[in-house]
Amino acid sequence: MRFLGINAIFHDPAAALIVDGKVVAAAEEERFSRRKHGKRPLPFSAWELPEQAAAWCLREAGIGPEDIDAVAYSYDPALVEQRPDGDWEDLRTRYAVRAPLFLSTALPGLDPAKVRYVPHHIAHAASAGLASPWRDCAVLVCDGRGEDVSHLAGRYTGGELEVLAAQRLPHSLGLMYEDVTEHLGFLRSSDEYKVMALASYGRPRFLEELRDLVYATDDGGFHVTPIEWSGYAKALRKGEPWTDDHADLAASVQARLEEVLLDLARWLHERTGERRLALAGGVALNCVANTRLLAEGPFDEVWVQPAAGDSGTALGGALHLAQAYGEPAAPMGTAALGRGFTDEELGAWLDVARVPYTRPTDLAGAVAAELAADRIVAWFQGRSEYGPRALGHRSLLAHPGHAANTERLNDVKGREQFRPIAPMVLEDRAADVFARGPVPSPYMLFVHDVRPGWRERLPAVVHVDGTARIQTVSPAAEPLMARVLAEFEARTGLPVLVNTSLNTAGRPMVDDPRDALECFGSAPVEVLALGPYLIRRGEVFAS
Repeated sequence: MRFLGINAIFHDPAAALIVDGKVVAAAEEERFSRRKHGKRPLPFSAWELPEQAAAWCLREAGIGPEDIDAVAYSYDPALVEQRPDGDWEDLRTRYAVRAPLFLSTALPGLDPAKVRYVPHHIAHAASAGLASPWRDCAVLVCDGRGEDVSHLAGRYTGGELEVLAAQRLPHSLGLMYEDVTEHLGFLRSSDEYKVMALASYGRPRFLEELRDLVYATDDGGFHVTPIEWSGYAKALRKGEPWTDDHADLAASVQARLEEVLLDLARWLHERTGERRLALAGGVALNCVANTRLLAEGPFDEVWVQPAAGDSGTALGGALHLAQAYGEPAAPMGTAALGRGFTDEELGAWLDVARVPYTRPTDLAGAVAAELAADRIVAWFQGRSEYGPRALGHRSLLAHPGHAANTERLNDVKGREQFRPIAPMVLEDRAADVFARGPVPSPYMLFVHDVRPGWRERLPAVVHVDGTARIQTVSPAAEPLMARVLAEFEARTGLPVLVNTSLNTAGRPMVDDPRDALECFGSAPVEVLALGPYLIRRGEVFAS
């Protein structure tokens, strides 16, 4: 059977396709439209669909809209509390009610009767519990909002979900974090990770006050009192410099979020007795909180959906339908579910662009040599990643042993200098260099302590608090990247590379060859590894 998942209602519109129990494709619309997050999460934009992503998913499987057995739309307008006429929020519900007709227009041949509404947090839960390596586990979802709740706690047993708790709006940990994001001069529903990074520069000196305003309740939910953020630090406009007060506020909100999540996890563990926890929802992209949940929480193992934000509900909705129709899909084995290109297609792009290139017999060795010489390499290999993390398919790579490379890469990307850059490391070398976080950690969703003996050797990837958000690389799963890492260590003695997303500020991650060439042409990057081909800046501009 064939199940198409669609996320469209808020932000990060995406599509995912399951065929005969296998996830064959999943992609965010932003990678096609080149609009960051696809759209803003406003009622006015709720009609916009991931048309290009959905059409690509079908092409990837070689099927048409008429071949789909069911479509999961990850929002159920029937669950939305009725609002008086004239409320702009009601516009979102009106669009969702008409989604089947919109989809049949966007995908000619699709029968609108095949569209099924899957509640937003059920889709999130499925993206965690059904995509995880386990059939039985506890599941915790936390985000800004869905139809009428902002959280779900439950468990999967044999693939069936039992909901144990759900927190009704307006109480929302995700919206609280969005509010402080906006107060600190960042873009809400987009830049929350900047608050997490800024928190490391501050002290949680407002934590006691926040404990009185934000707290877990004894029914598995939580309470969030409306907070006047100006009482802690003045509001910042975009680009204004932050002060210690702003860093301390970020640190306080981050700390309180972690504490409440721990309380929610303990409640869930008491009710289920499960050893394993699967996480989803936008809050699950907070890798600092994830590590604390694993280190201090009651669960032995924690798995986080790589596309934990709203884009992941496209996959979750499809997984939920597959389970409901008696054809459950296999666990998610990789995040490399987006577009890929053959060597011939990539070569044709280079020929059309009239870009000089070489095809080394040993690509891994050639790239490792460039990196050892402290050159930045744009890395474009295989299928693109589903979710917000660059995992060695659409990445910028650099030498981790030079402290100046943190500022250098932030300049390349045009972003704030307080933001860290992340390391990748061979899985069997990770424990030698990093501590506290889980190994393996293939999706870059936890932070690890950098061992003292390595902090001075890897200054570019060590955050101000001594941590790093690592990605472990398995030779079985990523043989080419594993060879680059091994070749780089042979040349430098360092088993780590800098890995950050291949994009510039405000732009989605590079997805196709045109994107890669445009980024390479506009950013101060010395080398582009496009499939088996190497393009060097000096040779391009000398020609």
